Amino acid sequence: MSWAETMRAGLDAIRAQRLRSLLTVLGIVIGISSVILTVGLGQGAQRQVQDQIDALGSNLLIVSPGSSTDSSGVRGGFGSASTLTMSDAEAIADPVAVPDAAAVAPTVSTSSSLAAGETNWTTSMVGATSSWPRVRSRELSSGRFLTAEEIASAAPVTVLGADTVAELFSTGSPVGQTVRVEGTTLTVVGVLAESGASSSGASEDDQAVVPLGLAKQLTGSTDTSVSTIYVEATAQDTLGAAYQEVETLLHNLHGVSAEEADFSLATQDSLVATANETNETMTVLLGGIAAISLLVGGIGVMNIMLVSVTERIREIGLRKALGATPAAIRRQFLVEASMLGLAGGLVGVLIGGLGARVLPALIDQPVAISLTATMAAIGTALALGIGFGVYPASRAARLAPIDALRSQ
Repeated sequence: MSWAETMRAGLDAIRAQRLRSLLTVLGIVIGISSVILTVGLGQGAQRQVQDQIDALGSNLLIVSPGSSTDSSGVRGGFGSASTLTMSDAEAIADPVAVPDAAAVAPTVSTSSSLAAGETNWTTSMVGATSSWPRVRSRELSSGRFLTAEEIASAAPVTVLGADTVAELFSTGSPVGQTVRVEGTTLTVVGVLAESGASSSGASEDDQAVVPLGLAKQLTGSTDTSVSTIYVEATAQDTLGAAYQEVETLLHNLHGVSAEEADFSLATQDSLVATANETNETMTVLLGGIAAISLLVGGIGVMNIMLVSVTERIREIGLRKALGATPAAIRRQFLVEASMLGLAGGLVGVLIGGLGARVLPALIDQPVAISLTATMAAIGTALALGIGFGVYPASRAARLAPIDALRSQ
């Protein structure tokens, strides 16, 4: 029997039991589509994390204060102390001390209530310098950013995030209009373009950027401490070198050892690695559950093929009596099993692809479908059909012709 005849015989056998074949394929369809969507959700989450962290700044190094301890001995978390100052930022900006730093942006931040007319909105107020948009890779959708003169004089001006504008101004351009905060009237000189990123649980599109000195005045602070120092490395390859240089410099400036450091440093790589570890764990967990569905589907294929062997004993005996070899019989049943597996794989990939288009709109989570994962899914389905069809095919091939013909 040629391969063409074998394929035709396999298709005829599957069509003869359409409903049973459909139910058998269903198990593989569910398993394959589940695996594709699970892997797609994991990859989509990783891409989303990468995009959000990239939106926080290019080649970014984040320097945060250490923890504080109050009079009762209660220790705060990282960032609760006031161990970073403008002097630290100026030292880091020195190209001799930190040659791999391209730009430095110290900031102070607090939560403030802004009012525009009869509308008010509580947002994150960020006191920054003129280097802030470069270091944070932020662009403006309208207006301009704070000038060096406005920074130096702590001028009453602000640049608002897109979400903040949406909450305070319903119509017209906010540029040139005013907002009130802590009894001070600020003129809006620009609007930040949407970034879609978030940091420390707060949206980067919901904030008001003001001159650093003005932020100090509005909060009543008289010291030179800063909340965070953002450092942009000269290139991605020099980020590690900049990390070491900043760490060594601050150890010397603060007179502390590495074990006693009163500050912490984080890079994009560490943030991405931490987020991806969590996503990968969830992907593996959900993938394992989907793999169980595949296993059930494979067992279904073996079951249907065993039933087929039992029902077709006389057919098998007749084929052997007419000269069919055990290898030809085995090949026929393996072809049938592989067809069921391949059909389940193709339909599962189709449903997984449709799900990847529909799910993002329903769960607000991207789903990334890769060609590698798709091909692997089809290959897995085909392997399942062949693997679970080996035993039934071997059983059919071992039947003696006289016993098969005598069977009722």
